[in-house]
Amino acid sequence: MEQYAQILNYAIPFFLVFIAIEYSASCFMDFKVNRLFDTISSLSSGLTNVIKDVLGLSIVIVSYDWFVSHFALIQIQTTWLLYVLAFIGIDFAGYWIHRWSHEINLFWNRHVIHHSSEEYNLSCALRQSVSEIFAIFTFTFIPLALLGVPTPVIAVVGPIQLFAQFWYHTRLIGNMGVLEYFLVTPSHHRVHHAINPIYMDKNYSQIFIIWDRLFGTFQKELASEPAVYGINRAAHTWNPWIINYQHLWLLFKDAWRTASWWDKVRIWFMPTGWRPKDVEAMFPVSYTKDIYNRPKYETQASVFFQYWSFFQLVITLLFMMFLFNNIGEIRFDIVLLYGAFLFVSVFAYTSLMDGDLAGVIAELIRFGLAMLLFYFSDFTWFGIDAVISGGSFIVLGYLILSLTLSLFFYFGDRPVAVLE
Repeated sequence: MEQYAQILNYAIPFFLVFIAIEYSASCFMDFKVNRLFDTISSLSSGLTNVIKDVLGLSIVIVSYDWFVSHFALIQIQTTWLLYVLAFIGIDFAGYWIHRWSHEINLFWNRHVIHHSSEEYNLSCALRQSVSEIFAIFTFTFIPLALLGVPTPVIAVVGPIQLFAQFWYHTRLIGNMGVLEYFLVTPSHHRVHHAINPIYMDKNYSQIFIIWDRLFGTFQKELASEPAVYGINRAAHTWNPWIINYQHLWLLFKDAWRTASWWDKVRIWFMPTGWRPKDVEAMFPVSYTKDIYNRPKYETQASVFFQYWSFFQLVITLLFMMFLFNNIGEIRFDIVLLYGAFLFVSVFAYTSLMDGDLAGVIAELIRFGLAMLLFYFSDFTWFGIDAVISGGSFIVLGYLILSLTLSLFFYFGDRPVAVLE
């Protein structure tokens, strides 16, 4: 946990710098790729995901280490070639995990957040799931286990393969020539994120596009068919917690409401979007019919609120990085409480971005959690005073200001969610 937290403390600034570079380049090119609240939502989703991972809030059904210890047929000497083999093997497994996450109703819930943005930029690459509690796809690594690829190699290569999927989430890079034949490029992945009928459920590959070419899921980006981004059942919220569980909630409701016991069972494993006929007739769900004229979800808000929302994101990021830097010195139960404080923080300010009363309620809960953290750390903020003089008073002042402004914005300067 502590080691992964330190890795993220180095990786996160790297991602943010490139997002800033993309934004600056888009302004220079006069090609708008970011909207403020959408970007805040994307980055907030990334925060919830990494907090979940660092706190170990995932359950591995069967670990890779178990597979390799029970099924390894040979032992391979650890060389640079082994790392290359592991990279290719993880990418092959990733293709199938990604494909099943799109094509099976239950598994779509673990991935829907990544496609929920109606924009396509580097920040949306960080829209990652917090609802993926059970790691059930470890079996896709069995070929690597049979070859005896050691667990430490997988532990090193896995994050590298994941981080290498960041760069191609951009509209600013066009066709890349010969690289288009074997690597996943921005052009390929724009197709994957699009809801155009010709682009749907294509280009699942993560690093090597050859898997799509081999298994019949490749689609080239067409100049005559500009990509439209998002999901067919638009999220209509900035709150990543709600987005993460919207699809699962619909599945639960449909399974409960249908009269057919067979449908109650099979709904979870049917193709994504499938619903029982009786439920579909009685409880219709709004899906996009005309993708080319679909209004985007937006929030009309004062300039003050816009700056405050961005400030809330930055402060939550700093709270998170402070935890990651000190995680080895804090009791695990207090770390979990701190994690809850961060989770509720994201819920609070993103709900307020929707103009939702839940944002104010969550802010009150957040303040209560913060007071508990002060209590358990002897009425300081975990030694911050040794880094910043009067740091605990600054944190307390911020929390009071945050609660006050949340009440002010909701009751006096409320943002309004619209479709435009």
